[in-house]
Amino acid sequence: MAGEFLWIIGSAILDALLGFVGVFSLWLSQRDLNKIAHVLMAFAAGSLLGGAFFHLLPESLEKIDAEHVFTFALAGFVLFILLESYLHWHHCKECPIHPFSYIMLIGDGVHNFLGGIVLAASFLMSIPLGIATLIAIIAHELPQQLGIFGVLIKGGFTRNKAIIYSFIAQSTIILGALVGYFLAGIVGGFIALLVPFAAGNFIYIASSDLIPEMHKEEGWERIKSLFVFFLGLALMWVLRAHGGG
Repeated sequence: MAGEFLWIIGSAILDALLGFVGVFSLWLSQRDLNKIAHVLMAFAAGSLLGGAFFHLLPESLEKIDAEHVFTFALAGFVLFILLESYLHWHHCKECPIHPFSYIMLIGDGVHNFLGGIVLAASFLMSIPLGIATLIAIIAHELPQQLGIFGVLIKGGFTRNKAIIYSFIAQSTIILGALVGYFLAGIVGGFIALLVPFAAGNFIYIASSDLIPEMHKEEGWERIKSLFVFFLGLALMWVLRAHGGG
């Protein structure tokens, strides 16, 4: 088991480093970064919806009954409606940092935590399966992290703060991997219910916060945003079609 543990922790740390992908923005001007942020936001909307509908929900339906899947997905959606409505976050006009950025980080943290559990379970079954799972996770997370970084910049974060917070959210995969390793067979049922819950959260972020920002674009910029949005959807579909989830 010691060998599997080293594979699990090493892989989780490698994935956590994706949180630093925003460091490449340090060589860009603020004007160029803002342009890229619009594109990344559209890509994030597509990848989040694709991740929910092509990955999280189908995986949940394979493990638990449809009624529970959609109930917990709806719960994840509604909870963040209540959270934003209660705190008057969603339509803030003057706040220096739009709180949907924090909600995005919460959702990403939950998603990465679940990813860590999946990663641990894969390596415990076999190291080759774990390696294949790691490749699939990185292929999924890299474009998504680029999109999330763009959302944080768009939401008012400075570059340095966006990089730090992205890394913190991404690092929850390490905690998930530890939980998956030490509590394998105990938390399986609970985790299965968190998967559709996270899907509902992603659907809410994409549809309520990100897509409305895309609608603010005009002319060629709107067409470009739509193209990138569908590109994000397509990538998630391809990963599902060739990776089985």
